[in-house]
Amino acid sequence: MTMGKGGSLNRSDPKLFPTWARDVQDCLNEFKVEKDVGLTSDEVECRREIYGLNELEKLEGPSIWRLVLDQFNDTLVRILLAAAVISFVLAWLDGDEGGEMGITAFVEPLVIFLILIVNAIVGVWQESNAEKALEALKEIQSEHANVIREGKRFPNLPAKELVPGDIVELRVGDKVPADMRVLSLISSTVRFEQGSLTGESEAVNKSNKVVPADTDIQGKRCMVFAGTTVVNGHCICLVTQTGMNTEIGKVHSQIHEASQHEEDTPLKKKLNEFGEVLTMIIGFICLLVWLINVKYFLSWEYVDGWPRNFKFSFEKCTYYFEIAVALAVAAIPEGLPAVITTCLALGTRKMAQKNALVRKLPSVETLGCTTVICSDKTGTLTTNQMAVAKLVGMGGNKGSIRTLKVEGTTYSPFDGSIHDWPAGRMDSNLQMLAKIAAVCNDAGVTQSGAQYVANGMPTEAALKVLVEKMGIADGFDHSSSGSSDSVLRCCQHWNGIAHRIGTLEFDRDRKSMGVIVKSDSGKNSLLVKGAVENVLERSTHMQLLDGSVVQLDQNSKDRILRVLREMSTSALRCLGFAYKEELADFSTYDGDEDHEAHKLLLNPSNYSSIESDLIFVGLVGLRDPPREEVHKAIEDCRAAGIRVMVITGDNRNTAEAICREIGVFESKEDITTKSLTGKEFMELRDQKTHLRQSGGLLFSRAEPRHKQEIVRLLKEDGEVVAMTGDGVNDAPALKLADIGIAMGIAGTEVAKEASDMVLADDNFSTIVAAVGEGRSIYNNMKAFIRYMISSNIGEVASIFLTAALGIPEGLIPVQLLWVNLVTDGPPATALGFNPPDNDIMKKPPRRSDDSLISPWILFRYLVIGLYVGLATVGVFIIWFTHSSFLGIDLSGDGHTLVSYSQLSNWGQCPSWENFNVSSFTAGSQVYSFENNPCDYFQTGKVKAMTLSLSVLVAIEMFNSLNALSEDGSLLTMPPWVNPWLLVAMSVSFGLHFLILYVPFLAQVFGIVPLSVNEWLLVLAVALPVILIDEILKFVGRSTSAFRYSHRRKTLKTKEE
Repeated sequence: MTMGKGGSLNRSDPKLFPTWARDVQDCLNEFKVEKDVGLTSDEVECRREIYGLNELEKLEGPSIWRLVLDQFNDTLVRILLAAAVISFVLAWLDGDEGGEMGITAFVEPLVIFLILIVNAIVGVWQESNAEKALEALKEIQSEHANVIREGKRFPNLPAKELVPGDIVELRVGDKVPADMRVLSLISSTVRFEQGSLTGESEAVNKSNKVVPADTDIQGKRCMVFAGTTVVNGHCICLVTQTGMNTEIGKVHSQIHEASQHEEDTPLKKKLNEFGEVLTMIIGFICLLVWLINVKYFLSWEYVDGWPRNFKFSFEKCTYYFEIAVALAVAAIPEGLPAVITTCLALGTRKMAQKNALVRKLPSVETLGCTTVICSDKTGTLTTNQMAVAKLVGMGGNKGSIRTLKVEGTTYSPFDGSIHDWPAGRMDSNLQMLAKIAAVCNDAGVTQSGAQYVANGMPTEAALKVLVEKMGIADGFDHSSSGSSDSVLRCCQHWNGIAHRIGTLEFDRDRKSMGVIVKSDSGKNSLLVKGAVENVLERSTHMQLLDGSVVQLDQNSKDRILRVLREMSTSALRCLGFAYKEELADFSTYDGDEDHEAHKLLLNPSNYSSIESDLIFVGLVGLRDPPREEVHKAIEDCRAAGIRVMVITGDNRNTAEAICREIGVFESKEDITTKSLTGKEFMELRDQKTHLRQSGGLLFSRAEPRHKQEIVRLLKEDGEVVAMTGDGVNDAPALKLADIGIAMGIAGTEVAKEASDMVLADDNFSTIVAAVGEGRSIYNNMKAFIRYMISSNIGEVASIFLTAALGIPEGLIPVQLLWVNLVTDGPPATALGFNPPDNDIMKKPPRRSDDSLISPWILFRYLVIGLYVGLATVGVFIIWFTHSSFLGIDLSGDGHTLVSYSQLSNWGQCPSWENFNVSSFTAGSQVYSFENNPCDYFQTGKVKAMTLSLSVLVAIEMFNSLNALSEDGSLLTMPPWVNPWLLVAMSVSFGLHFLILYVPFLAQVFGIVPLSVNEWLLVLAVALPVILIDEILKFVGRSTSAFRYSHRRKTLKTKEE
């Protein structure tokens, strides 16, 4: 051992001295302290300098500026930012000309900057909430401690001032202030509720006895841990670890570590990949546009075979720079973040109706591709409410035993009944059993709203519920009891008959509890309940069905023990019941402290002799029963291709029995390779191979680090992991999992803050319902992402064709921004309301590496995109070159027609001779070009631009109908299956009319009102998009079987 200042020990490594494996005196010597005296002030100060305060560190998270910068670590966002900066600079350079068009030029960069700012604010807000779990962890720490120092008691010493070596006294209700070694028990027993830290379903008895050095956390019966609670008893302890070295401190570090490794959701990864591809496509198209048009801004002459006399036009260069910006704006679906957020928010509302409360929006989508659910057992798969499952009474003769099945999974006395129960004719044996269960009991059950809540030990509360189900022999009507103050009327009846005057507390050695009761006749008797083997060992007689008492021979004992073994293998916790009529020393005892027999009760070592020569009555089997709906939920998981792994801190036998009952394992399945303790799993050589086994897996006696390691390995193997938990011990794994799911009722605040989703009803089947909802939401998101991307492909095609053909630009960036943000938004959001497929939970989960857009879908949208490009550019050319189209007269406004050759070479207009243009009307405006006829291709293109924009909007509205189904025809899935989409289309058309017919807005967007004939042209050009996609869908349906089998072969080859 190494020494610190002042002679105290520098033991930052807990492995240096395993206090649980050393006896009390060794521990006191190691910490240089006396049990009755404690540390001196000087020793406390020296140790505090070494160990610091007994509190959890405030781990610094990333700064606000770091969080802001992280929001721009996204390819799509960077492209937008670059486009906005370039656009702003160009607007600034053009600003010298002034006027309204100058203002219009600034609208676009400002809107893009606004999108980026809102996106950053939302991102920072979500990430700043991530560290709340660490704050919640601090709240479960004790604030005060009862400490012995310098031989004096300090009853309210601030817990943060504790140091290793301090002597602390713990009583019922105290919260443990640090990790401590039990030195001595003042009461006969002491029990701690440590389930939130270790996952155990019951309170744990503690003693000062040594355990092996390699014992897991649940087995350290002589250690108590910070943050746990004393449920009964009184003991003296030695502080061994404080602050970050405690078990709860380790959890704190693990949560912080897990929060540093949070990964993007599967959808975010797909969008990032898409952004990178988009960057390359934009770069390539920009380069191509520049190469096609380089002749317009850079020219030269050849002299002696060498290029000379270079001429560079800055004005033309910036024009094509603007085209590059327009391409970036066109290619990026700016409205996508807002639509995704809206769809996820709507999804959270749907999930809330199913008792799944989503804390982090992206987790809605992640749920949809969950491949493994790692579930805690206690409280999630089970009710976390002890219930009696079997009642065993004695028969009519020595050799017979009666076993009755008891229904019910909660603390409600009205939940279930007892099979083959002799209603109103309860025999003497069952009456005695009910009496002992009701009177030898310190628990209570109260009604809180519709719920029934246990007060005290869960096993004792379950016994009281059993008594209510048994009723009273004389036909006492307990079904009429509905008010909360009469929940336990039968128990009150038995307590009225047998008045409790003395208690023999439970202790670990004799494993039983006894009460001395006085009957109405004044006769005293002893009622005992406890571990069946121990009660049976101290029994000499047994009570038969009719109440007669006979000798308990070896055959009867063997028969009872056989029943006990059968019940124990079914993971039932068994309690035996016995009584004693002849109480020599206590026959006249009335509870008076001056009575001679009272002294015997003060010394627990006398209890075994008092509880001797008992009359055995019967036994019960209790358990934390599985939830009724869990079996079906696990079947649904299996059908949906989701594997279920149970990770619990409880013991192996109990966990295996529950797993067989709920369907994680088959009833006769060999599970020797599928059921391991956490320690056994950590010792495996090839852990990933174990986790890859098909079907369910079970890990019992699991510690927090085991849970974390299992989640980490599964994620490394490409699984999308949902992890459930309720305790402090679950928080690190909840944080690390792709989606952490905490329990709303039984969950600690630490678990809730570390989670992505909270189950309001603590029910496993709610997770399965939420997964189905997540899948539906993802399918709908995929539909609107494809819809928006296909629209963007059309816009890119339009700008590319414009640049390639050399005609004036038909769509300017501010118009594209309006379409992407506002016009496309409502239909895309409405696609989020598409009804789910009926077989959504019959399909396997999508692979995390599945592409968002398959090659066939990409081809389809390239075809649609090409049509959008041709339609928008085509209608622009038609207006300039044709007086009518498809019988629609376009000459009404009086505009001048030009040839296609003139339109594509408009830059050479100043050199044309005798080129004249007549004025034309657009709405209430008259456009005249007497002074500069060439301005017809710039200012005069306003009508042609309006037609292009209107065709783009109309095509995208009709294209949203195509997005209702990936391959389904509109004949089988008509528009009215999603009425919201029809409403959204109306809203989008309404918004388009708004900017067309409100003069100020029309001026901002550089457009003019259209006539009826011009609207007919728009519809004639736009409607064919439905027909084209219907043909493509038909081809898709016809070839789907071939493409699916080819994809499976490709995946199989990859896996091999």
